[in-house]
Amino acid sequence: MQQPWTHTTVLLEEAVQALLPDEAPAAGTYVDATFGRGGHARAILARLGPTGRLIAFDKDAEAVAEAARIEDARFSIRHQGFRDLGELPPASVAGLLMDLGVSSPQIDNPARGFSFRFDGPLDMRMDTTRGESVSEWLATAEQQQIAEVIRDYGEERFAVQIAKAIVARRQERGPVSTTAELAELVAGTVKTREPGQNPATRTFQALRIFINAELEELQQALEASLAVLQPQGRLAVISFHSLEDRIVKQFIASHSKEVYDRRAPFAAPKAMKLRALDRVKPSKAEVEGNPRSRSAILRVAERTGER
Repeated sequence: MQQPWTHTTVLLEEAVQALLPDEAPAAGTYVDATFGRGGHARAILARLGPTGRLIAFDKDAEAVAEAARIEDARFSIRHQGFRDLGELPPASVAGLLMDLGVSSPQIDNPARGFSFRFDGPLDMRMDTTRGESVSEWLATAEQQQIAEVIRDYGEERFAVQIAKAIVARRQERGPVSTTAELAELVAGTVKTREPGQNPATRTFQALRIFINAELEELQQALEASLAVLQPQGRLAVISFHSLEDRIVKQFIASHSKEVYDRRAPFAAPKAMKLRALDRVKPSKAEVEGNPRSRSAILRVAERTGER
């Protein structure tokens, strides 16, 4: 029998209110670009009227299976990553939500290989039906490649030493294949760490982001949002670490101002495409009840009428 992994949705009320600010039941099409275990999706459905529609995306087969439990004709899910948002018709979406990162069931299930707290296969793929696992990649990657990934995606200052240890271990005893092996190897290499943080935290984050191309997918999805959102359509993005939040912040900022062409100084500027609305952090009560929410940031923007 499968373990009933639980998930507490972060910034639930704040995200849904940002997407659907009016109290009246909403019409139109909304998108939950990262279904997860459906906390946001179910709350959005509760705010939609009879003609409203919710389309969800998720590349995790377990999330798609969970979505199949929702018996609502207004709801549909696609077994795709949110980089494919651009497949939706232009200007067809009234509200778009992205809840980035990993869900609790993914972290807490040792078979998925996301966490150093449980021993399991070193996988970390969001979509286990395709692509390389982390262990497969580490078995062949060059030392410099490994160091660059851990440095760039984990902001780990001991990236070179960790990469050397991974390659040395591979040459001596074969490649690292489990989460416990990798966590132990990193702990033996990283001698200093911030209080309360496991030495392997940054390395696991980096490898997960890399193997799933998370930052590239986020950039593609944000660009696609400009095409699919209708005028006054809302964009709400929840991020959990600085690399993601920086991309979202810069994207909204870059499209929230008029752009002048320096080569044509007297030409009319290109109109801004977004209007930044809000930045929301979890309440003290939410953080106390769900410590995993402590680093979350919700950024909200609205599509302007200019296309």
